[in-house]
Amino acid sequence: MEKVLISLSEQLAARMRATMPARQRSKIITHLIEEEVVRRERLLYECAVAVEGDHHLQLEMEEWNVTLLDGMNDDKNPTVKLKTKKSRKKKPRGTHQ
Repeated sequence: MEKVLISLSEQLAARMRATMPARQRSKIITHLIEEEVVRRERLLYECAVAVEGDHHLQLEMEEWNVTLLDGMNDDKNPTVKLKTKKSRKKKPRGTHQ
């Protein structure tokens, strides 16, 4: 179980204390948040299904696919190359060279 700090207006907090038994508040708030999360997840899923089913959007996205690797090819774009430090071999202790 994880504790979460939330802020309520003084008026809402007073109404909550007046209408919800102290030992049931966390359970009630958890239930309400769970319902809201499920509702929002359902809306996101429905949105994703609509996007996947939109033929015109799919065609437009396919046109943009040609840009996916723009500027990401190390051989053709030297500014993308990562600089690495050359590793130096450590000299054994007690030896001088």
